[in-house]
Amino acid sequence: MTALRYLQAYPPHLQEQVRQMIASDRLGDYLRQRYPERHDVQSDKALYGYAQEIKQQYLRSAPPLDKVLFDSRLDLTHRALGLNTAVSRVQGGKLKAKKEIRVASLFREAAPQFLRMIVVHELAHLKERDHNKAFYQLCQHMEPDYHQLEFDLRVYLTYRELPGNT
Repeated sequence: MTALRYLQAYPPHLQEQVRQMIASDRLGDYLRQRYPERHDVQSDKALYGYAQEIKQQYLRSAPPLDKVLFDSRLDLTHRALGLNTAVSRVQGGKLKAKKEIRVASLFREAAPQFLRMIVVHELAHLKERDHNKAFYQLCQHMEPDYHQLEFDLRVYLTYRELPGNT
């Protein structure tokens, strides 16, 4: 039985469907059929603009973003696909907090839906720090297919870990 570390929180019947697709070598075809396109957001500058567009549409009152970039140091071993940080610095007598979003470099080659899902996820942390009901409602407000995309992204990550699919 194949261990599906990215899908452990999902019901057994869904895990079994993924296992069957792996066993019959159909998982890659499923993903290519469902997500055939690749996005053209390739630079940090383009990613910043992309995130700003989504933020402007849904989170105007959230704190401004100072930096959004692809980060090659974020990887699956650290269980981080994206990171939302506030870097605080003392300037004069004031404390300044700069908001940063870092997205794992593997999203440069991912489907546009997966990039949007991870950016929406990190933007939602500007309003909701914890992964609670309000957080997921905000994610779904910004991306109505959020939950399906999160599941499919986990399937994609599972596929990438199969031998010969990096």
